[in-house]
Amino acid sequence: MTDPKILAQRFPGDFVFGVATASFQIEGATKADGRKPSIWDAFSNMPGRVFGRHNGDVACDHYNRLDEDLDLIKSLGVDAYRFSIAWPRIIPEGTGPINEKGLDFYDRLVDGLKARGIKAFATLYHWDLPLALMGDGGWTARTTAYAFQRYAKTVIARLGDRLDAVATFNEPWCSVWLSHLYGIHAPGERNMDAALHALHFTNLAHGLGVDAIRSERPSLPVGIVINAHSVYPGSASKADKAAAERAFDFHNGVFFGPIFRGEYPESFMSALGHRMPLIEDGDMETISRPLDWWGLNYYTPMRVSNDPAKGAEYPATINAKPVSETRTDIGWEVYAPALGALVKTLNATYQLPECYITENGACYNIGVENGVVDDQPRLDYIADHLSVTADLIAEGYPMRGYFAWSLMDNFEWAEGYKMRFGIVHVDYDTQVRTIKKSGHWYKALAEEFPKGNHI
Repeated sequence: MTDPKILAQRFPGDFVFGVATASFQIEGATKADGRKPSIWDAFSNMPGRVFGRHNGDVACDHYNRLDEDLDLIKSLGVDAYRFSIAWPRIIPEGTGPINEKGLDFYDRLVDGLKARGIKAFATLYHWDLPLALMGDGGWTARTTAYAFQRYAKTVIARLGDRLDAVATFNEPWCSVWLSHLYGIHAPGERNMDAALHALHFTNLAHGLGVDAIRSERPSLPVGIVINAHSVYPGSASKADKAAAERAFDFHNGVFFGPIFRGEYPESFMSALGHRMPLIEDGDMETISRPLDWWGLNYYTPMRVSNDPAKGAEYPATINAKPVSETRTDIGWEVYAPALGALVKTLNATYQLPECYITENGACYNIGVENGVVDDQPRLDYIADHLSVTADLIAEGYPMRGYFAWSLMDNFEWAEGYKMRFGIVHVDYDTQVRTIKKSGHWYKALAEEFPKGNHI
């Protein structure tokens, strides 16, 4: 379904349409106005970590083009902008002095959104941990959770009066497993024990962050953004079905369980609990503070089979063959029904608050020709997933908004600048922005609505 007017009719009038970015991916200005390095600055400058040794030094130069980019968002007709705040700009060493110039930048950003009638959805942590905190072990250290609590309190004290919603973390799966077990993201660890420490202390930081936010702004809607995985067994065999259950617990349950039930999954603890850091009295109560909302980032399904290798480490799975032949340019399977199945499974498993699709989009590296970017595959991807979201609403699921990932092409982490997710094209040599066909379509969809008033 690609007609924006027909699709728009399937959403309630208070549904929020937005676009999303992240600080390290677009801001640049990594040494400006008191900012100090993050773990991603260090990681990007190490050979063999990021494609082409690309880094975030300039990125989309958003720091210096703030008003231009806010005008761009306004021109798309969307209700809301989801952005992240760079901890190294606010408290450059992670602990210690507060950098007022960093807070000033986000003051201008939030005020600029308010002046343009755009809702501000802030994320406190989108992976750019202050590098100085690695001296204590980074996320493998309990002290980092308390450093995050102070950072959260500092940000909300300054900006909370003008934010419409705030998330503590973006995709802890990435900053835990992808960063500490699989070695693909900063800091590049490949160690289960490090990952298990990062897991618990990230969860603890989330809970401490919720407390900090509520202490400053009790009425500010607070949540967390999770890239939950829609897990499918590779076959109907008993072994593969059991593997899929383990994968669900490992990739989803270790976040949803503590946050929404106050406990880690039983299968996970049976296999790895003895290697977890000390879970102190009160930790699980702190982690499971009630939330006002949660965000789902979804791109592609996860398909797994049982790992037949003797002594394979939990969750003991291997990748199974995709079902859909359609792939994006980053190689991810396109399968929109998995989004609906995932939301239904998670709501059946946990008591969840209302939900925003906080990221959804597709990588297609289609360039500008004669001033136009004809990215029909991305348009189709977004339309198909929005249609699934509309189906969920019709079935009574509390889906409150959708944020396209991303506003513009940007630094795509370990993939550098070679992978493009934006609905706006960025020429990295000139910083010229060109709205793609998908962006014009999304604008037509968003403009069918009165400005959302849900939050």
